[in-house]
Amino acid sequence: MNHPGVTLRAVIFDLDGTLVDTADDFIPVVQALRAENRLPPMDADRIRRSVSNGSRGLVKLALSLTENDRDFEPQRQRLLALYAQTLGQHARLYPGLGELLAACEARAIAWGIVTNKPRAYTEPLLEILGLRPPADAVVCPDDVAHPKPHPQSLEVICDALDCSPGSGIYIGDHARDIEAGRRAGMYTIAAAYGYIEEDDDAERWGANAIAANSLDLH
Repeated sequence: MNHPGVTLRAVIFDLDGTLVDTADDFIPVVQALRAENRLPPMDADRIRRSVSNGSRGLVKLALSLTENDRDFEPQRQRLLALYAQTLGQHARLYPGLGELLAACEARAIAWGIVTNKPRAYTEPLLEILGLRPPADAVVCPDDVAHPKPHPQSLEVICDALDCSPGSGIYIGDHARDIEAGRRAGMYTIAAAYGYIEEDDDAERWGANAIAANSLDLH
């Protein structure tokens, strides 16, 4: 992986849909939530494409609720409770990324994670995955006043990694990731292999580069 024009100091990943394929943890959760509400199963690919929208997006998808609905927050908490039971059971690194992390370590390039996934779920997932080398820093929404697409979380991790934004790469599978990276002054790569809605297109996000496959990141 090369960062044009500068010495690369850090590679930073979004988590779900970029570094780790977690969809198979979420699909049964959404189906269970629908079953509890006497709704039939939903197409699994539709759920997969929505995972990067987080718990709020999945509740909207599963139950056709809006955030103004009285039942929205109780149902979101129920979804999170169900997810806690499946967390990490099927999650796995995308192909080639274990080797990429090892290559970063060999070249003394730091690596980290910036995610909108709460730390209460991020830390157990990373513990289950047992990534080697482990992340040098992880920033969750709990750590900042303004989560992505605000650039604050990327500014925080660059400070933690002693890396200027201009010498780091941020990789993500959602427009908010690319917006956050661009606003922070980082080189950005759109993970087009991740969880992207049917009506969305990574080409529109304004990333510096696009990875059609996780192996393209090498």
